[in-house]
Amino acid sequence: MSTKTGTASVQPFAAKNADDMVRLTADQQAAVARLTAAGVVVFRPDTCVIDPEVEVAAGTVIEPYVQLLGKTRVGSGCRIRSFTVIENCTLGNGVQVLQSSVLEDSTVADGAHIGPFAHLRPGSEIGESAHVGNFVETKKTRLGKGAKANHLSYLGDAEIGDGSNIGAGTITCNYDGVHKHRTQIGKAAFIGSDSTLVAPVAIGDGAYVGAGSCITKDVPADALAVGRGRQFTKEGWAAARRAQRQNK
Repeated sequence: MSTKTGTASVQPFAAKNADDMVRLTADQQAAVARLTAAGVVVFRPDTCVIDPEVEVAAGTVIEPYVQLLGKTRVGSGCRIRSFTVIENCTLGNGVQVLQSSVLEDSTVADGAHIGPFAHLRPGSEIGESAHVGNFVETKKTRLGKGAKANHLSYLGDAEIGDGSNIGAGTITCNYDGVHKHRTQIGKAAFIGSDSTLVAPVAIGDGAYVGAGSCITKDVPADALAVGRGRQFTKEGWAAARRAQRQNK
């Protein structure tokens, strides 16, 4: 076992009967013991599930009810909050994974923030100091350094440049019913809330997309794109409608 990471030597296996379950539990307890001996802080280890091939560097904190599965690798100085499940992922140093997040077959670079209630599906690459916030789902998507998607978004088959901001409710419409298509977002772009980006589509560096837009064509660098119906207001309409209903 490395002096900097805790690594169990036992191979994981499928539990088939009660004896297997007892052995599996013992192996997981041994894995926790190896991690704590290597300088990992595990709160309430009896509540955690940590597979034998998991590696965690010293100085990381694992809160109660966390599952670290498969060949997950976690760097130093991380904090994994309660009810999080991480499977076959690689996390850098100083990563914060907040409560009830699910990460699968993804990579997270140093200093990134994930969650709470985030879902990184396979193929997600989260850059250094990037943010994936509450109720954000990513799939085969790369967020560049310092990029942020903090609220309520689906980002699938996308490339998002360094420093870009993805507003709440943004969706990359990647599936046409037959094929998947990619969305390219440049560096320092701003995507307004409740935008739908219909792939294949590209948003240039520094471009702005107005809130509530449906974008179907490429947006050049440093441009503003707004794709939504114009608002109209009919004064007194609601009062007239109520009066009409009362007179029936």
